Amino acid sequence: MRMGRVSRRAFAVAALSAFTMMPQASAAPGRRGGAPDPEMRGVWIASVANRDWPSKPGLTASQQRAELRTHLDTAVRNRLNTVFFQVRPTADALWPSPYEPWSQYLTGTQGKDPGWDPLGTAVQEAHARGLRLHAWFNPYRVAVHADPTRLAASHPARENPDWVVTYGGKLFYNPGLPEVRAFVEDAMLDAVAKYPVDGVHFDDYFYPYPVAGERFDDDAAYDEHGGGFPDRAAWRRDNIDRLVRETADRVNEVRPGARFGISPFGVWRNAGTDPLGSDTKAGVETYDDLHADTRKWVREGWIDYIVPQLYWNIGFAAADYAKLLPWWAEVARGSSTQLYVGEALYKAGDPAQPAAWQAAGELSRHLTLAGKYPQVRGHAYFAARDVAADRIGAMARVVADHYGEPAPPPR
Repeated sequence: MRMGRVSRRAFAVAALSAFTMMPQASAAPGRRGGAPDPEMRGVWIASVANRDWPSKPGLTASQQRAELRTHLDTAVRNRLNTVFFQVRPTADALWPSPYEPWSQYLTGTQGKDPGWDPLGTAVQEAHARGLRLHAWFNPYRVAVHADPTRLAASHPARENPDWVVTYGGKLFYNPGLPEVRAFVEDAMLDAVAKYPVDGVHFDDYFYPYPVAGERFDDDAAYDEHGGGFPDRAAWRRDNIDRLVRETADRVNEVRPGARFGISPFGVWRNAGTDPLGSDTKAGVETYDDLHADTRKWVREGWIDYIVPQLYWNIGFAAADYAKLLPWWAEVARGSSTQLYVGEALYKAGDPAQPAAWQAAGELSRHLTLAGKYPQVRGHAYFAARDVAADRIGAMARVVADHYGEPAPPPR
């Protein structure tokens, strides 16, 4: 899941050069026009590997409902206004889908009906509390293991084995196949059509994070569909661009007014790779490693909002929050894409993290800094169980310092 990927990702530790603060500008309207949105105060509720909800597989329907309501109540108590609810963690579903099986994270058995409708209930309960709910989908991850026989017998990945690539001990749909892209869009849009969700949300997984000594085998797809591109990387980026553009268009068609946003890994490219990049020395660059041109999506206005995962402390040598924040503000300047910032609440008080994360005020400092950039329209916290536990009071400090009153959610 994202917290493991980011926290374990090896970064270079070389010192960074001084970074000039970029000038400020007024916030731009959203992709569909109009005035700037109110402040985002969001929280992710992750279902993959039972990270946040449900706390374990096999709970009764009433226990699962109770846990979900508790997370929503906790969001309200902390004066948050938006939840990103993960409803398709591994090419499965937290609603009765005609395309994919019920998620194993509900019952412990993929394909087993849990006896209730989690997404439908989540939307109803969130709206009853004045919260917006964005349905969070992972487009291409099929399984966090590499054994297709462990998937439900009716799983599309078993029925279409040529759609699947094994990589890094996991199974993925191949983004280079047009039929795969069409299928995952259909599977996701089924939920958008059925439920009054306020948004559609992708996280940071497009092509998988690189694994040393392994290659993502998409040779056949590239041979068939890669003509006309200068290299495989450009073709892969085009595949992800198509997913983003098509999803945006289809969301607008199926549920006008619902917003479409993405929370990518926080570094597009390092300045050492590209002069347009950030003053960082990150070990992963989304443009090159995940084939996700996140800067382009913002500048072209393809998405309504972006939530870069700036999961590092102020002063972190390889990827300094205080240098990435103004870089993203400059990217968003003048665009029609709203900028929110993903915050690593899960790191606060974790003894494995740097000293800065042992201070309850680190996240509050992030919001204070962000307040200097009008392009930053809010923050989202990873993730729900950490909001609830708040082990060193970092969330309480944010609320006390910055969320003195409830705020209406972004439209």
